[in-house]
Amino acid sequence: MLDEKIKSIHSEFKKEISGADNQKIIDEIRIKYLSRNGLVSVLFEELKSAPKEEKPLLGKRLNELRNSVTLMFEEAKEKVDASEKFSEHKIDLSLNGIARSIGSKHVLTQTLDEIKNIFKGMGFSVALGPELESDYYNFEALNFPHDHPARDMQDTYFINDNFLLRTHTTPVQVRIMEKQEPPVRAIMPGRVYRNEAVSARSYCMFHQVDGIYVDTNVNFAELKATLVSFAKQFYGSELKYRFRPSFFPFTEPSAEMDITCFLCHGSGCKICKGSGWLEILGCGMVDPNVFKSVNYDSEKYTGYAFGMGIERIGLLKYGIDDIRIYFENDLRFLKQF
Repeated sequence: MLDEKIKSIHSEFKKEISGADNQKIIDEIRIKYLSRNGLVSVLFEELKSAPKEEKPLLGKRLNELRNSVTLMFEEAKEKVDASEKFSEHKIDLSLNGIARSIGSKHVLTQTLDEIKNIFKGMGFSVALGPELESDYYNFEALNFPHDHPARDMQDTYFINDNFLLRTHTTPVQVRIMEKQEPPVRAIMPGRVYRNEAVSARSYCMFHQVDGIYVDTNVNFAELKATLVSFAKQFYGSELKYRFRPSFFPFTEPSAEMDITCFLCHGSGCKICKGSGWLEILGCGMVDPNVFKSVNYDSEKYTGYAFGMGIERIGLLKYGIDDIRIYFENDLRFLKQF
C-alpha cells in the first residue's frame, strides 16, 4: 500500500512541477509536498506502521522519493527565478516609447526669432558681427565725439585702449556698408555689454537688434511705417504708440518709439514712472557723417536706422517685471514659454 502511494506521489509531483511557471505555484507545490506536513513527510510517518520486514526497502524508496522530489523542485525554482528576473529587464518592443524630456528655446531666443521673422518678411536680411569690437567701429565711425560719456570706463567694458566689449550692435551696420554698395537692408541681432548696475530694469549684458535701410529717396515716413508695422505684428493690431524726438550720435533727426505700458495700460505705474508709456526702441535717419566713414555719397543716398533691446521687448510682450529673471535659469519661469 505504501509502495503505491510513493509511486503515485512521485508521478503527481512530476506532473505538477513541470507546469510550474511562476513563484506562486512553486510555493504552493513546496508547501503541498515538502513542508513539515506535506505529502512526503506524511509518508515517512506511515513508514513507522509498516511491517518490519518491509521497512528497509520502503525506507530506501522514501529517501529516493524525497531526493528526487527535492532535486526536481530546486531545478524548477531556479528556472522560474531566472525567468522572472529576465522579465523584469526585458524590453517589450510592442510598447510605446518613453518620451524624452528635452529643453525648449529660451524666451529670449523665442522673442528674437519672432523679431527676425517679422523683419525678414519685410525684406531685411540678417547680419552678425564680433562682440569684441574696436573703438573705431563702436564709436568713431558712428559719429561719437571723443568726450562722449559712453567712452568712459564707468559705462563701457574696455579690454585695452583700442578694443572693448561692444555696447550696441550698431557697429555691424558700418561693417556691412563698408563691404556693400546700396541698397542695404539688414538687421543685426546679438549680445551687447554695458557697465551698468544690475537692477529690475537694467543688466550688464543684454541683447539688441539693430536695423538699417539705405537707398535713394529713403525718408522718415518709411522709417515710421516700418516700425509701426513691426510693432503691430509683434504686439497686436490694437497697439497704441507714439514717436518722441530724441538724440543719437549716428542718426539725425532721431526719435524714440513708445507703446502703452503693459501693466497699467496707460494709467501710470512705477514701471512706466507714471507716464503710461514705455520706450521700445530708438531710431532716426542715418547721419551723413556715418555715410562719410563708409564712403557713401550722402547727397545721393539716405537711410534710416533703429535699435531695440530684446529683453525690454520681451518684458513688454509677456508682462515680465524684472529683467534679471531672464538669466537665473529658473525652470519654473522658463517652462512658461
